[in-house]
Order: sequence, then structure tokens, then C-alpha cells
Amino acid sequence: MKSILGKMLLIIAMLCIASAAIAQVNLPRVSQNASVSQTIGVTDVKITYSRPGVKNRVIWGQLVPYDKVWRTGANEATAISFSTDVKIEGQSLPAGKYALMTIPGQTEWTIIFNKSADQFGAFEYKQEADALRVKVKPGETSHQEWMEFTFENLSAESADVVLRWEKLQVKFAIQVDTIAKVTADCRSAMGSLKADDFRTPASCAQFALTNKGDLTEALQWIDKSISTQARFSNLATKARIQAQMGKKADALATANKALTMTKDVAPEDIDALKKQMQEWGAQ
Repeated sequence: MKSILGKMLLIIAMLCIASAAIAQVNLPRVSQNASVSQTIGVTDVKITYSRPGVKNRVIWGQLVPYDKVWRTGANEATAISFSTDVKIEGQSLPAGKYALMTIPGQTEWTIIFNKSADQFGAFEYKQEADALRVKVKPGETSHQEWMEFTFENLSAESADVVLRWEKLQVKFAIQVDTIAKVTADCRSAMGSLKADDFRTPASCAQFALTNKGDLTEALQWIDKSISTQARFSNLATKARIQAQMGKKADALATANKALTMTKDVAPEDIDALKKQMQEWGAQ
């Protein structure tokens, strides 16, 4: 009896060892995983997908049927995430993670952002979970063997997501309100500044100046920075804000004060301010 029990335990142990050995084999996928990410202004966008190959197959209308929901890749449905609210082709989409489904057509594609981000293929796709649908036109491109997503035409407030596979490309535009987001963050930050923090209000003031924000508010922020620690950099920023507001005499006075604090300041920064002072004095 003991001998039989011992043999059974040995067999079970061998089966477990064999099973564990098989589980450790990491085989490559036919359509390998990929991801691409891009920061647009202050918004992080990430696309995770699997890359099928053409492999001498007819893709559009056969391997990928027209007028049916497609996972937009292979294996798991392609996923896309946004760290802030965005607009897709001008239509609003809340921050979050979505399954990026599509309905390919010969002359028009439907781009779908579905709330069920983690699903395999499109087998469990439900239209009622769609957060947004937009229509776009496909175009021709050079041969692309492995399906690929890229971010193109990047600016601080927009980018195009481009899908290329075989000899076809489809793109959709992402728009973000970077100025409104950063301005809101700056306003929030002003109420919780540390006593020695002169950099945050200076950075916010510079952002408003550079991006045509509220100059009255920018002036308040730069004054907060200067009252904490006056430096060449924040005084120069204040002078530029004053000049932009049409207060040239005040700008010159502030700039002259900045020029008394040039220790460890790069010569090109000093020269740039002096050149602007000449322009302000001439007007």
C-alpha cells in the first residue's frame, strides 16, 4: 500500500514539474505587442496595440472586412488613454482609458472610443459602451508591412494620431486646451505656495506672457515671486509683462532694476533684455 502511494505521489510530482516547465516557456506572438505615447502640452496620450503583418494577404475588405467593428490590430483590442479631457476631431472626450475600435469603409472610417478598455478582439464589443464616435477619411500611403500608430503634426495643443497598414493610412486629430489647463493649475497653486517658493509664480507668469494669457493676473503672479525673492529673471519677466500691457516707462524702470542683479546671469540674457529696453524706449 505504501509502495503504491509512493508511486502515485512521485507521478504527481513529475506532472507538476512538467507543467511548471511548460508554463515557463515564453513564446513570441505572431503579432507583437507595441505601445507609443506622446505628451501634448501637459496631456499624456498612450496607445497600446498588437502589430499584425500584411504577409502578402489582401487586408482591406477581406482580412479586415468593411463595415464591421474591428479591434484595430490583433489580439487584445487596441487601447488608448488620455490624462486630461480632450477633443477628438472637435468633439469632447473625458480623460480615461478606452478601447480604440474602428469600422473600416472604402471611403469613410468610423473611429470608436469604447469605455470597455480591456477586451480581447471585438467579440464582446457593445455599442452602448461607446463614449464617442467620429468619422474620418482614409488615404493612401507607401507600403507599411507591420501596422503602426504614430503621432504627427505635434503642437502644444494638438496632434494627429495616424494609423498606417498595407498601403492605407487613417488619422484623427486630438485637441487639448493646454492654456486653460495650465492656467487653472497655476491659480490653484497660488493658494498653497511654500513661503520660499518664488519659482512657481514666476513660471506661471512667464507661461501667461508667452501664451497670451491674462496679463493682469500674470503681473500679480510675478509680483508674488519678486516679493519672495527678487532676481534678474523675475524682474525681467515683470518688465516684459509691463511692456506688453503698454506700460513702457514702468517696464524700463523694472528692467533697470533687473540689471543691478546680473551676477551669474548669462550674457545673452542680459543682452536680450537691453535690446528690448531699446525697443521700449524708442516707442
